[in-house]
Amino acid sequence: MWHMPLEEALLRARIRRLTRRSRLRPSNRRLPRQFRRSTDPREVTPARTAQLIITAFGVALVAGTVLLLLPGARTGEGGATVLEAVFTATSAICVTGLVVVDTPTYWTPFGQAVILALIQIGGFGVMSFTTVLGILLARRLGLKARILSSAETKHPGYGDMRRVLLRILATTAVIEVAVAAALALRFHAGYDYGVGRAVWHGVFHAVSAFNNAGFALYSLSIMDFAADPWINLPLIVAVVLGGLGFPVLYQLRKEWRLPRRWTLNTRLVLFASPILLLGGTVFLCAVEWSSPTTLGPMGTGEKLLAGFFQSTVARTAGFNSIDVSAMHPVSWLGLDILMLIGGGPAGTAGGLKVTTFAVLGYIAFTEITGGSAVNVLGKRLPRSVQRQAITVVVLAVGAVVTGTMALMLMHEDLGLDRVLFEAVSAFATVGLSTGITAELSGPGQLVLVALMFLGRLGPVTVATATAYRHRRLLYELPEERPLIG
Repeated sequence: MWHMPLEEALLRARIRRLTRRSRLRPSNRRLPRQFRRSTDPREVTPARTAQLIITAFGVALVAGTVLLLLPGARTGEGGATVLEAVFTATSAICVTGLVVVDTPTYWTPFGQAVILALIQIGGFGVMSFTTVLGILLARRLGLKARILSSAETKHPGYGDMRRVLLRILATTAVIEVAVAAALALRFHAGYDYGVGRAVWHGVFHAVSAFNNAGFALYSLSIMDFAADPWINLPLIVAVVLGGLGFPVLYQLRKEWRLPRRWTLNTRLVLFASPILLLGGTVFLCAVEWSSPTTLGPMGTGEKLLAGFFQSTVARTAGFNSIDVSAMHPVSWLGLDILMLIGGGPAGTAGGLKVTTFAVLGYIAFTEITGGSAVNVLGKRLPRSVQRQAITVVVLAVGAVVTGTMALMLMHEDLGLDRVLFEAVSAFATVGLSTGITAELSGPGQLVLVALMFLGRLGPVTVATATAYRHRRLLYELPEERPLIG
């Protein structure tokens, strides 16, 4: 049933009284423009917004694939194969970082520029569209809900999409330019790169880091710089800022001294992110500290830096400063969890988002303690948000399990731990790999392509389809409780 805001309902009632007196037929044209009920099939609804996002990514994917198929995009004679181009374009537009060919040696500077453009489009597109999606959904709320939303965000201009997009663009540009400058200076001063090469490497890795893509211009990713904090720390800053999400960055810029005004989204992201970063660092250092193939040969400071870097990029950048393929299977399982959780919503990070898992944690805590309502940091959580979080997680787990089983059927010799790691990395758009991506068969690589696309757009479209879609029933079925557990 369609529910109109109170102000609109009162205005319509007044018009009906007036038209009844004058025996005129009421018309939408008599209403102010903001209160007219649209009959235009092109109206931007949440479901149509999801379709537009998928279509836009599909068009960008096709365009990127065509460009990578050009002979000038590949070193040597001839062009790339269709599968190589499709996989690389998908990994770039979905800001994942998984590769089937060596980026610095296989692709020419033109091909690398195409990859960089796809990364920027994918990262900015997802961040901007998810933010705009929230605005569109807020506009569909009633008057009371909109007032409450505006009061909570402390942002009266929340509906100005143009201003929001410009802020996202400005935020992206400032962070990427700053990180690129820091990296370029280090490459030039510390590694004797020429100015042009230093700037190119700085820009490429800054864009890749902020957009949480994980593409690198080195065959061993960042392993050659594992002990260099002047390379690691700027990349960490870019990954973290991109992973926090634009709503959090904007509110911190405006109200970083006023935590009491922070929205629940900002509080959850800032509460969960440090725990995951530090927890992942402690976990990886504890497991890999004495391993001769990973952290063992390093000094204490280098081990802590490498552990912190790997914990950071697991959510969800895809760089690696140590050999992931040589890690202990327990480390792979821990990274699976970090990758699946991901970063903050409405940002460049992938995964299911820290807010989703925080909501699940609070739901479980409430059930265990016997609470009647799920309260999160001083706010009561709507039941629709609870159902939404459970739906997204269940569908995501189903996609990962299905992809893992499909890969296992095709490659029984690779083992469950490696295949599961690859599937989670693809779905969470991380890009970390145990080294088996290029070894997969064509159908196996297409499975990863599907997982990357689903992982990047799936949670957004599911959230769009379920948010604010209420249907009031005129009856209820009798209640009965099945046995749980």
